[in-house]
Amino acid sequence: MIICVSLPAPFANWGGKKGRIMKIRNYKELEIAQTPHGINAYKLYDKDHALIMHLHLKAGESLKPHITPVDVTFYVLEGSPTIMVGEEKVQVKKDDIIESPKDIVHCIYNETDKDVRVLVMKLPKPTAKTIMV
Repeated sequence: MIICVSLPAPFANWGGKKGRIMKIRNYKELEIAQTPHGINAYKLYDKDHALIMHLHLKAGESLKPHITPVDVTFYVLEGSPTIMVGEEKVQVKKDDIIESPKDIVHCIYNETDKDVRVLVMKLPKPTAKTIMV
Protein backbone atom coordinates (compact mmCIF):
# COMPACT_ATOMS: atom_id res chain seq x y z
CA MET A 1 0.00 0.00 0.00
CA ILE A 2 1.35 3.43 -0.97
CA ILE A 3 0.08 6.56 0.74
CA CYS A 4 0.71 9.91 -0.91
CA VAL A 5 0.68 13.13 1.08
CA SER A 6 0.17 16.49 -0.57
CA LEU A 7 2.48 19.12 0.90
CA PRO A 8 1.21 22.64 1.34
CA ALA A 9 2.48 25.27 -1.07
CA PRO A 10 4.72 27.05 -0.50
CA PHE A 11 6.67 24.46 1.46
CA ALA A 12 8.17 27.29 3.59
CA ASN A 13 4.87 27.42 5.47
CA TRP A 14 5.10 23.75 6.48
CA GLY A 15 4.14 23.40 10.12
CA GLY A 16 2.60 26.86 10.21
CA LYS A 17 5.98 28.67 10.20
CA LYS A 18 6.53 31.66 7.93
CA GLY A 19 9.75 32.42 6.09
CA ARG A 20 12.94 30.43 6.03
CA ILE A 21 12.92 27.38 8.31
CA MET A 22 16.33 26.01 7.38
CA LYS A 23 19.25 27.57 9.29
CA ILE A 24 22.66 27.40 7.61
CA ARG A 25 25.92 28.17 9.44
CA ASN A 26 29.55 27.91 8.42
CA TYR A 27 32.10 27.89 11.24
CA LYS A 28 34.34 30.24 9.25
CA GLU A 29 31.66 32.94 9.53
CA LEU A 30 31.11 32.58 13.30
CA GLU A 31 32.86 34.30 16.16
CA ILE A 32 35.28 32.26 18.23
CA ALA A 33 33.46 31.05 21.35
CA GLN A 34 34.94 31.76 24.75
CA THR A 35 36.01 28.48 26.36
CA PRO A 36 38.44 27.62 29.16
CA HIS A 37 40.55 25.65 26.67
CA GLY A 38 42.14 28.57 24.80
CA ILE A 39 41.58 27.10 21.33
CA ASN A 40 39.45 28.16 18.37
CA ALA A 41 35.96 26.83 19.13
CA TYR A 42 32.77 27.73 17.29
CA LYS A 43 29.18 27.15 18.43
CA LEU A 44 27.41 25.70 15.42
CA TYR A 45 24.24 24.80 17.33
CA ASP A 46 23.29 25.93 20.81
CA LYS A 47 19.80 25.10 22.05
CA ASP A 48 18.35 23.99 25.38
CA HIS A 49 18.37 20.36 24.24
CA ALA A 50 21.65 20.17 22.29
CA LEU A 51 25.09 21.72 21.72
CA ILE A 52 27.34 21.20 18.69
CA MET A 53 30.80 22.76 18.68
CA HIS A 54 33.40 22.89 15.93
CA LEU A 55 36.90 22.74 17.44
CA HIS A 56 40.03 23.76 15.54
CA LEU A 57 43.24 22.70 17.24
CA LYS A 58 46.50 23.87 15.72
CA ALA A 59 49.68 21.79 16.03
CA GLY A 60 50.51 21.21 19.70
CA GLU A 61 47.19 22.53 21.05
CA SER A 62 44.87 20.56 23.33
CA LEU A 63 41.81 20.85 25.49
CA LYS A 64 42.12 20.74 29.25
CA PRO A 65 40.92 17.40 30.66
CA HIS A 66 37.33 17.85 31.80
CA ILE A 67 34.14 16.01 32.78
CA THR A 68 30.72 16.73 31.31
CA PRO A 69 27.35 15.80 32.84
CA VAL A 70 26.11 14.45 29.46
CA ASP A 71 27.35 11.95 26.88
CA VAL A 72 29.62 13.50 24.25
CA THR A 73 30.40 12.33 20.72
CA PHE A 74 33.43 13.50 18.72
CA TYR A 75 33.55 13.35 14.92
CA VAL A 76 36.97 13.96 13.37
CA LEU A 77 36.69 16.29 10.37
CA GLU A 78 40.42 16.75 9.71
CA GLY A 79 43.71 15.48 11.05
CA SER A 80 44.66 12.76 13.54
CA PRO A 81 43.98 13.92 17.10
CA THR A 82 44.64 11.88 20.20
CA ILE A 83 41.47 11.41 22.23
CA MET A 84 41.44 10.53 25.91
CA VAL A 85 38.32 9.03 27.48
CA GLY A 86 38.79 7.84 31.04
CA GLU A 87 42.18 6.11 31.14
CA GLU A 88 42.16 5.27 27.42
CA LYS A 89 44.19 7.50 25.10
CA VAL A 90 44.11 6.70 21.36
CA GLN A 91 45.20 8.51 18.22
CA VAL A 92 42.24 8.58 15.82
CA LYS A 93 41.83 9.72 12.23
CA LYS A 94 39.57 11.67 9.89
CA ASP A 95 35.98 10.35 9.76
CA ASP A 96 36.30 8.45 13.07
CA ILE A 97 33.51 8.91 15.60
CA ILE A 98 34.33 8.58 19.29
CA GLU A 99 31.89 8.27 22.18
CA SER A 100 32.57 9.57 25.67
CA PRO A 101 30.07 8.67 28.42
CA LYS A 102 28.87 11.33 30.82
CA ASP A 103 30.74 11.87 34.09
CA ILE A 104 34.03 10.50 32.61
CA VAL A 105 37.11 12.66 32.12
CA HIS A 106 37.93 13.28 28.47
CA CYS A 107 40.27 15.41 26.38
CA ILE A 108 41.42 16.08 22.80
CA TYR A 109 45.12 16.56 21.99
CA ASN A 110 46.73 17.58 18.72
CA GLU A 111 50.14 15.97 19.02
CA THR A 112 50.80 16.30 15.27
CA ASP A 113 52.25 19.06 13.12
CA LYS A 114 48.99 19.50 11.17
CA ASP A 115 45.66 21.14 12.02
CA VAL A 116 42.89 19.11 13.63
CA ARG A 117 39.18 19.85 13.35
CA VAL A 118 36.62 17.99 15.47
CA LEU A 119 32.86 18.24 15.74
CA VAL A 120 31.76 17.86 19.37
CA MET A 121 28.13 16.91 19.91
CA LYS A 122 26.20 16.92 23.17
CA LEU A 123 22.84 15.59 22.03
CA PRO A 124 20.09 13.59 23.76
CA LYS A 125 18.35 10.85 21.77
CA PRO A 126 14.94 11.84 20.36
CA THR A 127 12.02 10.52 22.40
CA ALA A 128 9.38 10.83 19.65
CA LYS A 129 9.19 8.88 16.39
CA THR A 130 10.20 10.47 13.11
CA ILE A 131 7.26 11.39 10.92
CA MET A 132 7.70 10.31 7.30
CA VAL A 133 5.97 12.53 4.71
